[in-house]
Amino acid sequence: MSKPKILIARAVFPEVIARLEQHFEVESNQLDETWSKAELIKRLHGKAGAFTTGGDRIDAEVLAACPELKICANMAVGYNNFDIDAMTAAGVLATNAPDVLTETTADFGFALLMATARRITESEHYLRAGKWKKWSYDMFAGSDIHGATLGIFGMGRIGQGIAKRGAHGFGMKVIYHNRSRLDADLEAECKASYVGKEELLKTADHLVLVLPYSPASHHAIGAAELALMKPTATLVNIARGGIVDDAALAAALRNRTIAAAGLDVFEGEPSVHPDLLSVPNVVLTPHIASATIPTRMAMASLAADNLIQFFSQGKPLTPLNPEVLATR
Repeated sequence: MSKPKILIARAVFPEVIARLEQHFEVESNQLDETWSKAELIKRLHGKAGAFTTGGDRIDAEVLAACPELKICANMAVGYNNFDIDAMTAAGVLATNAPDVLTETTADFGFALLMATARRITESEHYLRAGKWKKWSYDMFAGSDIHGATLGIFGMGRIGQGIAKRGAHGFGMKVIYHNRSRLDADLEAECKASYVGKEELLKTADHLVLVLPYSPASHHAIGAAELALMKPTATLVNIARGGIVDDAALAAALRNRTIAAAGLDVFEGEPSVHPDLLSVPNVVLTPHIASATIPTRMAMASLAADNLIQFFSQGKPLTPLNPEVLATR
């Protein structure tokens, strides 16, 4: 019996490809070319499965052109590259890679918070430019992290990881806002208190965004929200581009509406709003919150497991639209 055909849309660990080749006829993009939608459709023709990343858009147009497609396995916890409604209507299963990146991403979120609050990027640029000639009492004076109020917008697993780091490691007061409140035991474990969105914005000394992207969360932080924050506050986004209005944030940073920001995700990435590149009080990283070798390997392995389990047993590990399975 011939093996099912799958497409690996981006470069990935050779060990993962070798494992998939034991089960599938594999076409892979190890040159890591950036494909247009037309090229993606061309490559997906005749494929029963796809190994995707957050940059590979699977929507109604792609699905209509690729009727043999049965599953797309995302090597990411986020899946805003998937039109889940269209995939469900087409009978195409979607999977993601949750849990395996929680702690690594929480580590990075806290690292970005610290770099932002203590003006590390800004001061390094100053030093590298040869501008450091003498010490002064207020040179790159930032804001304290220990004992400060940590606000978390989006209290899933990663948000909880950041809360624990702040509360247990730095003695921070933790407040959060979420679509639904955590149960009392989990709140106690995180030492976190639930507040409304407006109170979160007004009260937090350091605000970290960890909410999933959806049309409802698009520009959840815009000019009006930024105006509610303290002028000494910092904002960190490790969630998804589009949750923050990047143009409004750049203006708020330039006008010192807030003190600083740390961003790992951007609207329209890999493009970055040019105004963000011209303000000094922002730390910018290229969507690397989960970027350790063990974590990226775990993400890739889970995506591979989902493909293998689907075709061998009909039971992927982390389905996003499991109702599709009921129709098979």
